[in-house]
Amino acid sequence: MSDVRVIIHRDSEREERVVTTGTTAAELFSGERTIVAVRIAGELKDLAYAVADGEEIEPVEISSKDGLDILRHSTAHVMAQAVQELYPEAKLGIGPPVKDGFYYDFDVEKPFHPDDLKAIEKKMQEIIKRGQKFSRRVVTDEAAREELADEPYKLELIGLKGSASHADGADVEVGAGELTIYDNLDAKTGELCWKDLCRGPHLPTTRIIPAFKLMRNAAAYWRGSEKNPMLQRIYGTAWPSKDELKAHLEFLAEAEKRDHRKLGSELDLFSIPEDIGSGLAVFHPRGGIIRRVMEDYSRRRHEEEGYEFVYTPHATKGKLFETSGHLDWYADGMYPPMQLDEGIDYYLKPMNCPMHNLIFDARGRSYRELPLRMFEFGTVYRYEKSGVVHGLTRARGFTQDDAHIYCTREQMAEELDKTLTFVLNLLRDYGLNDFYLELSTKDPEKFVGSDDVWEEATETLRTVAEKQGLELVADPGGAAFYGPKISVQAKDAIGRTWQMSTIQLDFNLPERFDLEYTAADGTKQRPVMIHRALFGSIERFFAVLLEHYAGAFPAWLAPVQAVGIPVGDAHVRYLQEFASEAKRKGLRMQVDASSDRMQKKIRNHQKAKVPFMIIVGDDDMTAGTVSFRYRDGSQENGVPRDQALAKLVDVVERRVQV
Repeated sequence: MSDVRVIIHRDSEREERVVTTGTTAAELFSGERTIVAVRIAGELKDLAYAVADGEEIEPVEISSKDGLDILRHSTAHVMAQAVQELYPEAKLGIGPPVKDGFYYDFDVEKPFHPDDLKAIEKKMQEIIKRGQKFSRRVVTDEAAREELADEPYKLELIGLKGSASHADGADVEVGAGELTIYDNLDAKTGELCWKDLCRGPHLPTTRIIPAFKLMRNAAAYWRGSEKNPMLQRIYGTAWPSKDELKAHLEFLAEAEKRDHRKLGSELDLFSIPEDIGSGLAVFHPRGGIIRRVMEDYSRRRHEEEGYEFVYTPHATKGKLFETSGHLDWYADGMYPPMQLDEGIDYYLKPMNCPMHNLIFDARGRSYRELPLRMFEFGTVYRYEKSGVVHGLTRARGFTQDDAHIYCTREQMAEELDKTLTFVLNLLRDYGLNDFYLELSTKDPEKFVGSDDVWEEATETLRTVAEKQGLELVADPGGAAFYGPKISVQAKDAIGRTWQMSTIQLDFNLPERFDLEYTAADGTKQRPVMIHRALFGSIERFFAVLLEHYAGAFPAWLAPVQAVGIPVGDAHVRYLQEFASEAKRKGLRMQVDASSDRMQKKIRNHQKAKVPFMIIVGDDDMTAGTVSFRYRDGSQENGVPRDQALAKLVDVVERRVQV
């Protein structure tokens, strides 16, 4: 038997090894139980793959991103097998790995019940203990259609070979190359237990699945289209160890406590009435205070940075979005047109930038005016699909803190640098401090403008991003059609990442709108346009901060900064005088003069997450003092009134958490 030479890559290390022909990747890494697959020439392979001479082989650890995807997709197969063993009539959809887990879609007669998920989980445990082998088998299209004749959704996927989409998960089933079926084989007899159309790779056996849990079920349209049948989707999660699964479940429990929809209701901040429509929120008085303070502080900081405020209408003739290109590239995300003025199409605006271009173009501009920084809290409307609308974080109507900066080519790099620094500092003011940056580059299928312009814009953004000294992550193909962008990714208090501010460099819209300024030499020149949304949207940023602080906003943002709690009725007047002084200093303070007992008042305002409770009894009235009670239950007694007011003012002005 002849030998083959292979090179094993581990990070930066290379090891040459000589093995016999027919040696599998599993044999190559025998005894290394954390390795679940290999990567060869950029392609993932099962451990059953027989290595060939000259191949460079990279082991894939179960805890790596690819390893987790393989673990979770394999667990999705086990779940699908369990479902069909319990419900033989169930037809199979798609079962891709997703962030932190997996799902599988099924066509069944009636929706799954939570008790059904328990039964499926139990059956999965049985399959895992059997140690069934995942075995890859190449098939022709015709053979696959014959084998899967009773699976209508799989038959549709076979027809997609070479054009399957990542967006709906179809690409985990069929790719551009050969078609494969994975058989689940009995560990002892080799008998076929179950099979599924799949690209793979998979774990060697079901026994390698260390820890999993089914989470919930939901309705989902086949391949995400409302024109297709409604299926039942079961979500699950799988991890390399029971400890990691436990930690993830604890994280989810904490995230559920912080869910902005739940807190928004409990704290009476906002609601999304069915009578108004999905994705369209109203802010209640307490939420309105927080939002106003957020906006007012942002306005003040923008004024300090040289921005000028503009205002634009909510609707416009469709011709404007033909000029901007939105009707060519973004029509699916827009509300349908209203026909007015004898058949003219009017649209609710999804973006503010075309209207800002018209403001720039309203009169002649000189180089002396540049950079011109326009800023607007502009409400926009986007027709998000019902399946993706989620509270305030994915809404259909929202207000962007939108800025468009017009500058010369020579000013471009400095202006981008100043803008990114301003953005990061302002986010820090709101209490977010853990960032990395993402650079989104051209989608080769969806762009306008020349390659040279895109390359210049991209490299300028890259240089600006690197100056911040933050991690810079590539997002290939993630740019808007008109230019590349930097997005600020911020981590919240429990480690979740949120996309916050975006800065986009655009040479194309100025061209489409024929924008010009008069240069120093008298010639007409094109400005460069920078698109910049700092919060993204007020609503989404509100939700992020609500979850980040778990509803316990720092005093400067809290709707009620302090509440006065009298020990008895005799102390109400004293507290009302103190509250009047506080209000004259710009503080938001109330006095609870209700008939509730003092301890109940404390509990109520603690649940409302008020930063300070100001308690007053006989001793305080005699001494001219108050007592501070903090959110954590600690107390500071006998604080002189003037010192107490100064403390409140100081905490608010410094924007610190208490």
